[in-house]
Amino acid sequence: MSASPMSIRQFAPAKINRFLHVLGRRADGYHNLQTLFQLLDAGDWLTVELITDEPTLILAHDLPFPPEDNLVMKAARLLQQEASCTQGARIRLEKNLPAGGGLGGGSSDAATALLSLNQLWNLDWSRQQLAALGLKLGADVPVFIHGHTAWGEGVGEQLGPVTLPEQTVLVLTPAIAISTALIFSHPDLPRQTPPLSLIAYLAGADTHNDCQALVRRLFPPVAEALAYLDQLQSQPGRLSGTGSSVFTIAPDLVTAQRWLQQAPCDGFVCSTINQSPAAAGYF
Repeated sequence: MSASPMSIRQFAPAKINRFLHVLGRRADGYHNLQTLFQLLDAGDWLTVELITDEPTLILAHDLPFPPEDNLVMKAARLLQQEASCTQGARIRLEKNLPAGGGLGGGSSDAATALLSLNQLWNLDWSRQQLAALGLKLGADVPVFIHGHTAWGEGVGEQLGPVTLPEQTVLVLTPAIAISTALIFSHPDLPRQTPPLSLIAYLAGADTHNDCQALVRRLFPPVAEALAYLDQLQSQPGRLSGTGSSVFTIAPDLVTAQRWLQQAPCDGFVCSTINQSPAAAGYF
């Protein structure tokens, strides 16, 4: 972690969902899920500078919407309010991950902002406190607060760390954004996948993404990207979250770069990681 008393520059990693099973709809309208969040060494960057004399919050970014609509600003404001903090911050967001791509970029940015501001403002909040606060912002925020590849249940907030071998990943992201709410509210979404144990998963049990067939049908660019990955090897391509990003595990870096050069849409090659630099050493 690169830090000083007045400024922190921190990496906000992406994630993929190695699988996503929808077990059923809950009484509150959300869904019970099982998934494995796999962190990646690709992501965004945040630079957070302390403002000591007033509670001003400033967000600088290059995205085409107001700062107030960004999850980073919402996270900073929520922590400031809940902690009754009288200090402020200037935050610079360097965005590399696509919006609406199913890679957790906004959630990771928000989590990294919470971790950084907790340190700069000397709040001494625990990881569990920050994760509970992050859940108010989105179901994927807690996994980035805890900062470890993890088995997820509930709406994704019930987490258990998992350590997996590092692998090379090819991620493709068609130039569309897909609404998570649209997919989870769709009547054709499967909602009756039986529960799976972590032991069974690690032993090689079959998994899938319950959102994939629906997203593939509704969004032709995703279908094209998946068809491309499907013909590369025996292991089919898989949707991350509710999309639009799709991915496959490549045998090596050279092969993944060659596949990317021939792909029908933009993407990137990266490696899996087990721990986020932003959360390393934090307790």
